Amino acid sequence: MISVFFQYDFLMYAMFTGIMVGFLAPFLGVFLVVRRMSLIADALSHVTLTGIAFSLLLGRHFSLFQGLNPLYLGAGFSVGASLLIERLRNVYTYYKELAIPIILSAGIGLGVVFISLADGFTNDLFSYLFGSVVTITQSDFRLIAAITLFVSGFIILFYKELFFLSFDEEQAIISGMPKRFIQWMFIIIVALVIAASMRVVGILLVSSLMTIPVASAMRLAKGFKQTFIYAVIFGEISVIVGLVASFHLNLAPGGTIVMIAVLILLITLFFTRGRHT
Repeated sequence: MISVFFQYDFLMYAMFTGIMVGFLAPFLGVFLVVRRMSLIADALSHVTLTGIAFSLLLGRHFSLFQGLNPLYLGAGFSVGASLLIERLRNVYTYYKELAIPIILSAGIGLGVVFISLADGFTNDLFSYLFGSVVTITQSDFRLIAAITLFVSGFIILFYKELFFLSFDEEQAIISGMPKRFIQWMFIIIVALVIAASMRVVGILLVSSLMTIPVASAMRLAKGFKQTFIYAVIFGEISVIVGLVASFHLNLAPGGTIVMIAVLILLITLFFTRGRHT
């Protein structure tokens, strides 16, 4: 069943892109869950939709933007929103969680305005909402591959710092760690991964791939590193099985991938129901 994905270029791009997303999303999701920032994925995914809608709107009126991959502008909006969230978290020192709903609301509102100006949803926009195997292009693949290399390099270089900040932020600051730089870079790579993931999973479900495999991993892992390993394994299983099933059964890939992830979570909950985390 999986061999068909290596017979056609667009399916091969979809499979390799899915494998990269299945690694990146749960891996960063572990840090987001530990830092209690899971909802940031929802906010940034909706802002990315705004950027994509704006790109499609520009493409309707200006020939210069017709050949532009909407993911570029979507990623730009997502990175900009991530920086605004971090800025607002510093403004509302004692109510940092306010930053996420503020940006989420602004992103949805602006996105609705752009969509209305474009006279409603288009087929292209629907593919970004729910994911689509057949619409992943070589340009998408190259962009996501570049993001994967950049994010992997950052994690390798600053893993210890991210670990320290996730569990003891005050001590990390006292020790002289460049907290602001690492935090800003981390929020930027989260934005980039969300933008990269939506071609496979879809905007409305991308946050699920960053949290559900992590929730499953936390039921089984006996340490922080094990959580990463299990989360990535569950993420890859969800993506690969979901892509294959969605193609052969003619289902939406995003929804199928998420339902596989939910099934894995239910299985782990059943077999670990006597444990407490």
